[in-house]
Parts: sequence; C-alpha cells; structure tokens
Amino acid sequence: MERESIAVGLDIGTTKIVAMIGKKNEYGKLEILGIGKSKSLGVARGVVNNITQTIQSIQQAIQEAESNSGYRINDVVVGIAGQHIRSIQHSDYISRTNPDEVIGDADIDLLINQVHKLAMLPGEEIIHVLPQEFKIDGQGEIKEPIGMYGGRLEASFHVVVGQASSIRNVGRCIKSSGLDLSGLTLEPLASADAVLSQEEKEAGVALIDIGGGTTDLAIFKDGIIRHTAVIPFGGNVITDDIKEGCSIIEKQAELLKVKFGSAWPGENKDNEIVSIPGLRGREPKEISLKNLSKIIHARVVEIVEQVFAEIKAYGHEDPRKKLIAGIVLTGGGAELKHIKQLVEYITGMDTRIGYPNEHLAGKSGEEISSPLYATAVGLVMNSLRNNTLSATPLVELQKPMYQQPPVVRYQQPVQPVVNAATASKPVTTQPQAAVPQPEPVAVTAQEPVLETASATATATATRPMVENVMEESTEKKVKRSFFDKYIDKIKDFLDNAE
Repeated sequence: MERESIAVGLDIGTTKIVAMIGKKNEYGKLEILGIGKSKSLGVARGVVNNITQTIQSIQQAIQEAESNSGYRINDVVVGIAGQHIRSIQHSDYISRTNPDEVIGDADIDLLINQVHKLAMLPGEEIIHVLPQEFKIDGQGEIKEPIGMYGGRLEASFHVVVGQASSIRNVGRCIKSSGLDLSGLTLEPLASADAVLSQEEKEAGVALIDIGGGTTDLAIFKDGIIRHTAVIPFGGNVITDDIKEGCSIIEKQAELLKVKFGSAWPGENKDNEIVSIPGLRGREPKEISLKNLSKIIHARVVEIVEQVFAEIKAYGHEDPRKKLIAGIVLTGGGAELKHIKQLVEYITGMDTRIGYPNEHLAGKSGEEISSPLYATAVGLVMNSLRNNTLSATPLVELQKPMYQQPPVVRYQQPVQPVVNAATASKPVTTQPQAAVPQPEPVAVTAQEPVLETASATATATATRPMVENVMEESTEKKVKRSFFDKYIDKIKDFLDNAE
C-alpha cells in the first residue's frame, strides 16, 4: 500500500512562528493534523536578526505541533519575506537541436536553469523563477508548450530575488533546530495558494498579506503571477504608534489594537473610553477610542497607499491589465475592524477578506481558518504538491515512548504493560505514589526507562529531549530540573518576603 503524503509548513513571521502538519483527505481537501505556535523572538520585519532566539522559537513551535499531532517532523517548507525581497521581469530562450521532437519537461528545465544563471547584484540570490508565457518559433501567448513542436523556445519569467545572507540565516536556523529544509517559498505566493480561487487569478486580483513585520503583495492576471512586492511595514508598526501615542507599554498597545482597534475613526463616539491599568501602583490611564482609531487609521492609510503604489506600478490602470477581482486581504492585519472599507475607499477596488477555509477539510478548527494562518496553510499545500513525507507517525518510531503518557498521568498498574523492561523492577512505581503533584511525577517517570531499558530503547525514548538540549545527558537534565524548582520556590519566598 502506498504511504500517504504528510506535509509540514513553517511560517517564520515577525510576531509568531507557526508549524503546521497536514495531509490530503479522500476528498482532496487539506486535513490539519497538528499545529504549533510560538512567539517569534529574533525576527524583525521578516528577517532573522538573532539566530539563537529564532532557533528556540522554532523548536517550541515544532515540539507543540508534534505533541498535538502524534507525528515526528523530519523536514519543512519555509516561507520567506522581508524588505530585501524584490522581483524582476526577464525573457530568455533556447534553440533546440532537434525541432522534430516534441517539447518536453527537460526543455523547460533547461530554460529555467539558464535563467538561474543570471548575474545578480552582489550578495543577492534567485529564490523563484516563475514562467509566465511561452513563445515557440515566434508564436506567442502559449501557456503550456509541452507536447508541441518547435526549434526556438522562448519565455518571459517573473524572477524573485533575495539577499543571500538572509536566506542562509533561515536555513541555518532550520538545520540547528534538527530539521531539514525541503523548500523555500515566497510568503505572498503561499498565502495566494491558500486564499485565492483560480477564477480570481484568471480575472486579475491583488493579494495583500498584512503580517506583523511586513505587508506582502502578489498580483495575478490570466492565471499567471505578474508582480510581487514586500513593503517593510505591518501590524507591529501600528502597535508601536499606539504605544507612543497613548504612552503605554507594548503589551497593552497590542491588546488595545486587537480588542478595540478600528481603521475607521468615524464610528467611535467621543465619550467612548477604555481604562488601562497603571504600572506598579500608578493611577489607571483612560484612553479615548476615537483617538485610538485615529492613530490606527493614519498608519493603515500609509501602508495601503504604499501597496496601491505597487499596484499602479504593475499597470493596473491599463485596461488590459485591469484587476477585475479587486483586492483580497489576508494575514493578521486583515482582522482589524473596518480595514476592508478603508482599503475600498483608498483604492476604489472591490475588496474581500481572504480565509484559507476553502481548501481545509470540514473537521479543521475555526482558529485554523483565520486569515492569520493563511501563509502556514499555503506552505503545507506547497509541500503536498511535492508528495513529501515530511513527518512520520510517532507510534511507528517509538511505541514505548508514545504509550507512556497514561503511566505518568493516571494509574501505576499501566506502567508494566507499556514497557516490558520496567516490568521486572517494581521499585520504579514507588516514587509516583509518594508524590501526588503532577510535576515530580513527570520527572520520575523518565528515570525507570533510563535505568532499565536497553541501549536502543533508551535512545528512542529520550530522542525528543536530546534534540531540544543538544549534547546534554538526560540524567543531568533531571537533576537540573529539580534544582530549578527549588530555586523558583526560593525566589517566590523572597518575593513574598519583600
């Protein structure tokens, strides 16, 4: 029986890192098996600026996705964005040695490889070479040349270029997290896969993905990618403006934006006020919702105008390039209240909010169908096209480990059944009875496996722990965890004493 394809997408954003595991169900829809999310530390405006913190955030998201799904992740498709990304239009051709043979995949690959050899600016690297339209012996507007005859094969390409050091830094973070990098995809292209229909791509549509650090744009017309751009402003800039304008801390500013923020200042009355707790015994601060929406409005207008300038640069005003399907907004910023109306007002184009639920199976949770996860869903879909086996069921890899949780949490008699090696050593069950709290029990449950299991079982059972803390023995880690708990208790005691 053929093994089903399991795909993993990793969205390394400025505010969050999302790891998503999925597969196609019998109806061709994407079934999400597990999702892990962590706060993104070490990424600014889509670019890694702290390797160590980014690795920790990636490991945290991967661990959560693995524990939620019961799968062990081997490799990931990663989204890339950042202000260093730019795109160029390029045309190239090849002369075929035998025009009497039909054009095949090898000819297309040869042409694409030729474009990959283009001379770039110092420090730049080609990320994507996307064929747009082909010409065969001067005959143009050919979308699919395979199977046709011809001597000269020509094509126009959309070439996406990025900074080589930024791309390598992302790869380094993936490798150091114990994973393989199976693919690199421009984030707006991944988001487009998740939220746009083929009809919209044919009619002409601009996808605007408003993330935490960047706003990404992808324009499609006649089913072909025509233009991409990354604007170095996103939701974080709005949060910073609120922080400065209202003289509050960043955490409070983010909460205000999410709960009470609006991109349209006219809807709030002057007497609508929200109270923010003061810092360390200070008086609470009262903030007018009208002022809040004015701050948000000013920054959103700036972002939308920059995106609209890119849409005009593509040539939207030319009747042949008109985007009939208008604009689709996605990403975390698309959840801001009244942003759809503001975008329509500024651009004069039809606008809708893009949700990735069209491609998701029915049983996927409401949370996953949020615009926030559009990029992650698109990355999983991208990985599925390559028929990858990016994750393996933990049951196959380490059965003793995966059946252990009932021992830790519930009843002692289950333990001998889980691991045959521990059955001959009844001493191991005693510490659990003595300590009813969940934390010490979880620690002692690891010890019997280490003492009694064979070398192979030990390696299997402790594998996730070895990956998270490299080159550190599990015994040391157990001891350290005991010390950490006692140090925490002492700190709490001293804090209370103060």
